[in-house]
Amino acid sequence: MSKRSRCPRCRRPLNYCLCADIPSLHTTTELLVIQHPSEQGHALNTARLLCLGLDAATLLVAEQVPAHWAAWLQDPDYHTELLFPGPQAGLLTAAEPERPRRLVLLDGTWRKARKLYYLNPVLQQLPQVALPAGQRSRYRLRKASEPDALSTLEAGVVALGMLEPDTDFSPLLRPFERLIDGQI
Repeated sequence: MSKRSRCPRCRRPLNYCLCADIPSLHTTTELLVIQHPSEQGHALNTARLLCLGLDAATLLVAEQVPAHWAAWLQDPDYHTELLFPGPQAGLLTAAEPERPRRLVLLDGTWRKARKLYYLNPVLQQLPQVALPAGQRSRYRLRKASEPDALSTLEAGVVALGMLEPDTDFSPLLRPFERLIDGQI
């Protein structure tokens, strides 16, 4: 049996390619999404969709952050924060930092995201921020363990909307909605 042909960009089967719906948005906030390796082949890879739609976003598939990325995360010329809820997390705010901003998201189930966090001391050294309570997910395919749990793409859209309120990031949700509708 042969494998279905896939789009080289979105990695979806060609007859379900989402590229036409993926916007190309500019953001002044640099985004790094660290994806647990077991998530990269998942059919509902929202982290990939998020990064494809932004000009300043990078998807890093790794369980251990490589040394050059650790140095990038610790660059003192940038204000880098980890979007990760927890007891040490402050609320993400749009306050203009004195340095360019970087935001790190962890992609995977909650268990895998926590594993990424605990395996990488460089992530533990970053200031943690969280989204305001009461967020509602459009992710109708998966049950979340937490009531405010969002997909990586949704979390990125909410966070960027807070940090850059003059830009409409909602077009990033178009391929997400189409992906979900296609799965249902």
